[in-house]
Amino acid sequence: MRMNVSEGPGEVDLRPLSARSVVLSLLLGTHPPELPVRDLLRAVEPLGVAGSTLRAALSRMVAAGDLRTTDAVYRLSDRLLERQRRQDAAVHPETRPWDGDWEMTVVTATGRGPAERADLRGKLTTLRLAELREGVWLRPANLLRPRPDELGAVARHFTTRPEEPARELAGNLWPLDAWAKTAEALLAQITATADRFTVLAAVVRHLLADPVLPPELLPTDWPGPALRTEYTRHRRELIAAVLGNPA
Repeated sequence: MRMNVSEGPGEVDLRPLSARSVVLSLLLGTHPPELPVRDLLRAVEPLGVAGSTLRAALSRMVAAGDLRTTDAVYRLSDRLLERQRRQDAAVHPETRPWDGDWEMTVVTATGRGPAERADLRGKLTTLRLAELREGVWLRPANLLRPRPDELGAVARHFTTRPEEPARELAGNLWPLDAWAKTAEALLAQITATADRFTVLAAVVRHLLADPVLPPELLPTDWPGPALRTEYTRHRRELIAAVLGNPA
């Protein structure tokens, strides 16, 4: 069973961003994740978002527990710091040289309801595993990232070397050609679209679906590194513009 990508082959999912989305996009890409309200106002003004609309959105986000505020400085709540960590890992994943081993996670828990099954699938997908068959998830053992402690209660983890050729297995588990076509379309959009907030948000969603495979299992001219490089550069320029500093 293949992992899903966020769009169809070569399609770019440019979702309109609300004031809340713009605030989250800015803070998730800022380290430390905090900005004064004057910088947030400067950021949303070119997008046609009124100051009153932004302030209303900020109030709702504080009430919902998305943000904390002190002296007109807004920062991500502890709950959203984990989301920033996942986003950072999507943009700059930690890898190691691949020796041919694969990770295998086998779901052992039974009797789970639909919500629990969906939550588990989400956790396994976030780990960039792909489902070979129901309850059996695989990926090359080249990616460094912690596993959630709670997985130990519902799954077992193994190291294996499938008999199937590795490139063939990777091609069956992930829609690599479709991912690459969408990545190339996003690369073109980054420089061609005035609203970089929207494009960069789409890039992050797409990078979250990148399996981060070893180079030897990828098609030639894989656009993943180029997409990460351009995202990082344009994000830095965007943040610098919001802060009124040179990039």
